[in-house]
Amino acid sequence: MFWVSMIMKNTFEAFFLKNGVPKDKIKFYVVWLNKFIAFYSGSLDHVSNNDIDIFLNQLKRDEFTDWQIDQARNAVILYIEKYCGKTIVPTPDSEKKISTGSPYIATWQQAKEHFTELIRLRHYAYNTEKTYQEWIRRFLLFTKLPSPQQASSEHVKQFLAHLAVERKVTASTQNQAFNALLFLYRDVLGIEFGDFRNTIRAKKNQRVPVVLTMEEIKAVFVHIKGEMELALTLIYASGIRVTECVRLRVQDLDFGNHSLIVRSGKGDKDRVTLLPEFLHEPLKLHLENVKAIHENDLGIGHGAVYLPDALEKKYPRANKEWSWQYVFPAAALAIDPRSGMIRRHHVNQQALQRAMKHAVIQAGLTKKASVHTLRHSFATHLLQSGYDIRTIQDLLGHKDVSTTMIYTHVVKNGPHGVKSPAEILKK
Repeated sequence: MFWVSMIMKNTFEAFFLKNGVPKDKIKFYVVWLNKFIAFYSGSLDHVSNNDIDIFLNQLKRDEFTDWQIDQARNAVILYIEKYCGKTIVPTPDSEKKISTGSPYIATWQQAKEHFTELIRLRHYAYNTEKTYQEWIRRFLLFTKLPSPQQASSEHVKQFLAHLAVERKVTASTQNQAFNALLFLYRDVLGIEFGDFRNTIRAKKNQRVPVVLTMEEIKAVFVHIKGEMELALTLIYASGIRVTECVRLRVQDLDFGNHSLIVRSGKGDKDRVTLLPEFLHEPLKLHLENVKAIHENDLGIGHGAVYLPDALEKKYPRANKEWSWQYVFPAAALAIDPRSGMIRRHHVNQQALQRAMKHAVIQAGLTKKASVHTLRHSFATHLLQSGYDIRTIQDLLGHKDVSTTMIYTHVVKNGPHGVKSPAEILKK
C-alpha cells in the first residue's frame, strides 16, 4: 500500500503541477487520495474501475457535490496510473453486481449474498452486520415481498410506521432499522429511498442517565470478583464503553503515560482516556496469565487473533504477535464466523453485563444499573469533582458537547446542586 501521508509535500506538488493540476487545487487532491486510501483496503495492483465507482458512490452518499466527486476521480486515477505506475483493471462481471445492484439481483438469496459481501468490503463491525441482517429479516416478514425487484420506498415507510405505531419502539431503534434498510436499498439493490419527511417517526425522549453514587459503586464492587472485577473497574476508571473494553488490545495499555487508547470507538474514532495507576499492577499480573494462554495457543497451532482486513493485509504476521492480543480474551477457542478460522476472541460483553446485574441485585440497589451506568457515573463524578465539561467530552469521545451536557442535569439536581426552598421546613 502506498500511503499518501508518507510522501513529501514537495514531491506531490511537483507531480500534480506536471500533470496540469492548478497549484491551489493540489491540497484538495491530497484530501481525496487520503479518503480513497482509508476506504480501499486491497492492493493497488488490483484496483478496478468498480472499486473507484464504489468509493465515488460513497462520496455521493456523503453529499459531496458532482464537481467534488469528479475532482476525487481525477485525483485517484492520476495517483494510481501516473504516480504509482499501475494499471486500473477492468471491472469483473462478478463485481458489477455489487456496484450496480438491482439488474443482477433477482432473488432474496442473491441479495443476501451481495449484502454480506458488500458490508464486509466496507469493514462494518460484525455486530452491525448481524443487527442489519435481523432488521432486514423482520422487514421481509412484514412486507412478504416475493423478490427484490418488487421492493419500493413505500414498503419501507409502511414498516417504519408499523414500528412506531404498533410496536412503539424508541427513536433510536427505529433509526437503526432505517439505516439497515437504507444500506439494503441504496448499496445492495440500487434503489433510491425518496422523500421520508412525512413518515411517522418514533418519539425521541430525552432521558436522564442512571448514575450510581460513590457509595453505591463500592457496594456493587463488593460482589464482583476475578476478571470481571478488573474489566468493570477499568470501565468505571476510564469511562469507556463495554464494547471498547472487551476489544482492548495489549498495545492499547500505555502504563508509562497512564493512558488507555481506544481505537475505532463510536464513529470509528480513536481517543485517549485515563489509565489510573492503582490499576497498573493488577493489569500487569492479569496480562501475564493472558500471555501464558496465548503462548499455549501458539504451541497447538493457533494464536492468530482477529484483525481488520486492511491491517491483516498490511501486516500479515501481526495477528500472532503479543501486542495485538485482546486484554480480556475468551475462555475458549472458537470458529470465526467470517473467516472460518479457529481463534480466541475477546470475552463476550454479555458476561460483563451478567456480572454487573448480579452485583447490583446482591448490593440491594433499586436503580436499573447496567455496565453503561459505570460510564455515566464516571462522567458525573468527574463533574462533581470540578473537572470542566470539555475535558469530560474528550475522555468520553462525544462528538458534540451537548451529549456530555446531559450529566450537568444530574449534578445540578443532586446533593451538590440547587438547594430546595423547602430547606426552611427542617426542624
